[in-house]
Amino acid sequence: MLRFFKSHKLIFLVPLAFWLYSWSFENKAVFWYMYTFAILVLMSASIVYSKISDEMPTWKSMIYGLGYGTLIYGLIALGYQLLQFFPLHIESSVSSFLSAFAPTSIWHYLLLMFIIVPGEEIFWRGFVQQQLKRYMPTGAAILLSSILFGLALGLIGFWPGQLAGLTAGLILGALYEWKRSMPLIIIAHLVMIVLLFLVQPLPMP
Repeated sequence: MLRFFKSHKLIFLVPLAFWLYSWSFENKAVFWYMYTFAILVLMSASIVYSKISDEMPTWKSMIYGLGYGTLIYGLIALGYQLLQFFPLHIESSVSSFLSAFAPTSIWHYLLLMFIIVPGEEIFWRGFVQQQLKRYMPTGAAILLSSILFGLALGLIGFWPGQLAGLTAGLILGALYEWKRSMPLIIIAHLVMIVLLFLVQPLPMP
């Protein structure tokens, strides 16, 4: 039995990830401590069980990361604007989520930059997506890992977060398979975060 689980690590690590995400989001008062701990656990397991690729020069990773991070932000912002035409109350949903979980201090951004964003990419793209490729074609692995990522972000019922996670996951997952560079997708994720929370936040009611 132990040998089986060692050969099929997704069976226990994906449920662990969902439990850690849920545990973190349920504790709003200490969310940043809990979420950082959760990502550290998942990142550590990923580094032990998978090989992280870095096949691009740093300057190319920076350029591609800037471009694709901006693209992801643009798609999320466009989707937010379009969904406002439907009676889905997306503005109140996003506003409520941001008031509870958005970064508000410099150390939140430092945690995002050095632990949370790298850890999420190492786990979902570097580990989960790569493990899924053992059981299905690459395209299907990108899609399924993106769906799982979106579901994890939406465990508290925040459906716009699920859509944003799915969108970002598809682009970042495809980018990782194309360029085989973890620093590239970490930079892209960081650029998206900076644009979303600092440079041009989504308009709130």
